[in-house]
Amino acid sequence: MKRKPMIAGNWKMHLTTSEARALAEGILKQTSDVNTGEIDILIAPPYTSLAAVSGTLASSPVLLAGQNMHWEESGAFTGEISPLMLKDVGCTHAIIGHSERRQYFNETNETVNKKLHAAFSHGLIPIMCVGESLEQREGRQTFSIIQEELEKGLDGLTSEQVQSMILAYEPIWAIGTGKTASPEQAEEVHKFIRGWLISRIGNESGRAVRILYGGSVKPDNIEGLMAKENIDGGLVGGASLKADSFSQIVKRSL
Repeated sequence: MKRKPMIAGNWKMHLTTSEARALAEGILKQTSDVNTGEIDILIAPPYTSLAAVSGTLASSPVLLAGQNMHWEESGAFTGEISPLMLKDVGCTHAIIGHSERRQYFNETNETVNKKLHAAFSHGLIPIMCVGESLEQREGRQTFSIIQEELEKGLDGLTSEQVQSMILAYEPIWAIGTGKTASPEQAEEVHKFIRGWLISRIGNESGRAVRILYGGSVKPDNIEGLMAKENIDGGLVGGASLKADSFSQIVKRSL
């Protein structure tokens, strides 16, 4: 089954509003010749820049995502952003369960699950992240960790919801370190995730889910990753902060 690839740029805690707008403009310009019928392009700016970037992307095919969200519509949750707020500024997607949220901000499989249900309730497409630490990989726990994150994170979701969402495998040891899982290492885990999905929601639906790879994705390694059967795109960090490198990743993914 041919799945439409996606290249998603996670800008993390970088860029002022004016810088974010300029980067979005640069990405639009440098990907203007890309057939977006063949690939989805998505960017996730910081909250403070979402409205400005949304205006820049208006009428363009580039998609907009929040980097996180709370599971409640509103309430006394100082510093949090609700799914309604993401929708209001033009987001179609939300990144949920990124390893940095899990590592630094006490995100758990249970809160990931709440956020997934909330995203679907409000018409947002979640991009759910899973991945193991270096210690867990060296302890040969990769598959058990990934399976637990999938089972607990996706608990209670329908087969249709799981099929419509996006998963991202991010080996924690390869995020921001310059280390990248080899295409073979990444494919091994993507294949495991695909097999788990097939057992959970059936062969056709499981094969339809897009699984992105995240972890030091760059223009010079994206082609090797995309050549693998179960890798459907990239969740790009540092290389998404420059229009040139991000657009090269997009173009080399086709």
